[in-house]
Amino acid sequence: MGELDTVTGQSVSVPAPAGRTHLQFRRFAGCPICSLHLHRFADRHQQLTDAGITEVVFFHSPAGELRGYQALLPFAVIADPNRVYYRQFGVEKGLRALISPRSWSAGARGYRAALRHRGDPNYAGVKSSSDGETHLGLPADFLIEPDGTIVAVHYGRHADDQWSIDELLDLHHALG
Repeated sequence: MGELDTVTGQSVSVPAPAGRTHLQFRRFAGCPICSLHLHRFADRHQQLTDAGITEVVFFHSPAGELRGYQALLPFAVIADPNRVYYRQFGVEKGLRALISPRSWSAGARGYRAALRHRGDPNYAGVKSSSDGETHLGLPADFLIEPDGTIVAVHYGRHADDQWSIDELLDLHHALG
């Protein structure tokens, strides 16, 4: 992949030159499920860094939309509105993104969390997508070595099907 520009204008090497890189493919900028999930990762970011894991998150929203929602996260956020990297990694979209009750529950929890943190400059809000198609996006996770070898993959079956922090750390440690 090489050097990619983040939504804050910085560049990030993918894969990272040392340690492993965790690529997350998320849905749209204001997705309540994504927001809830990523804030959990943000809360434990230091633990991931200490383990040698670099987080890089892709959204299929334009950078301008992401700056208002995800720019405050402590890891790299990449805008991929044309889904170039989504296609490269085989990340799909489909109706099954919305059919799981687990997705509905996660969406409700994400909206409640956003309401609790309204006004907090460190908490990104949620909003509906301007492109209804993005609601059909499915998440995906990839763990990549510095040489670019993908050592683990998870393609989500619905909108709230992704690695948790503990699953990622367990997998990272099991790989040695």
